Amino acid sequence: MGQGLSLTVTLIVLASSLAGAGLLVWLEKRPATPGRIRFLPTTPLIFLALIVAAVMAAHLLTLLTGTPVTGRQRF
Repeated sequence: MGQGLSLTVTLIVLASSLAGAGLLVWLEKRPATPGRIRFLPTTPLIFLALIVAAVMAAHLLTLLTGTPVTGRQRF
């Protein structure tokens, strides 16, 4: 195993985080049944899945272009 994430692993993590976010959004939009407590906090998990997807998209961009995403430069 080499250093860092390969293209295949990056694509798998990106696809699974987007699929997980989609599943969590679907769970969030289901109607609530009165008297039943939801034990899965879907809203924070949606944000976490979208953050992972954004990081993986930036890593995919780095892998495809060969230059790292540095963000904003102050000077």
